[in-house]
Amino acid sequence: MTKKLQAHVVIVTGMSGAGRSEAANVLEDIGYFVVDNLPLDLVPNLVASVGVADGTRSKVAIVVDTRSGIDSTTLDLALIDLQRAGIPTTVLFLDADDRVLVQRFEESRRPHPVPQSALLRSITAERETFEEVRAVADVIIDTSELSVHQLRDQLHEAFASGSRPSMRVDVTSFGFKRGIPRVADLMFDVRFLPNPHWIADLRPKTGLDEDVREYVFSHDEATTFLSKVTDLLDFLIPEYEAEGKSYVTIGIGCTGGKHRSVAMAEAIGSHLSERGFETAVHHRDMPV
Repeated sequence: MTKKLQAHVVIVTGMSGAGRSEAANVLEDIGYFVVDNLPLDLVPNLVASVGVADGTRSKVAIVVDTRSGIDSTTLDLALIDLQRAGIPTTVLFLDADDRVLVQRFEESRRPHPVPQSALLRSITAERETFEEVRAVADVIIDTSELSVHQLRDQLHEAFASGSRPSMRVDVTSFGFKRGIPRVADLMFDVRFLPNPHWIADLRPKTGLDEDVREYVFSHDEATTFLSKVTDLLDFLIPEYEAEGKSYVTIGIGCTGGKHRSVAMAEAIGSHLSERGFETAVHHRDMPV
């Protein structure tokens, strides 16, 4: 008797030029049956026809974009049909900054699928179309500063298990002088803390160095902030998980993204890991 496999459907969508094709390739490499450019109203029929419903095939990824007529209404209807069939579904949205998308299209010399009088207008029009779709996505990956290998690593972390991802928390430090992250469910500003940058011995170091961490947390404001934020997260994250959210990104920002935000992000990440959440800590603007 054939063993029934745990099913999982990934709907891959997002901005043109943000990496949908690469994401599809990665998912195919890790065992997903991938279908590209499928109208969303055909998704339930496809899932039934390729064996997900009867358990003979466990992993299906469906790439949909503006050519498929995707909008929040058609996405909602497809998700409702899959939910009624008892099939766990994850919506993956690939995004990138407009300037990066412009550069990628200019380098590839490929036409944008949303025809407008200028490339930037095409990107703007597509972003407006995707606004509500992006809002309901389970996993959002900003590929603006990711290499192909980094994107593959993130996708492997999220989907290599083959089942709907359990709650994963990404804590990212950043510097406001380079702008806020495009992807962040929660964002905290720690610029109110005393800045190690003004201490000559600490300036060349980072928040990963012990003496910088000791300086940051030697101030009562830092320990109080950490206590209040972790208390909030201890409440919020299980609530998000109960509602079916599988990925939470927390941004911690200071001026340069090198000292205070790094130390605080590490402390928050350690707390969440100790609480049993699958947690990754990244430092966007820290010198390599």
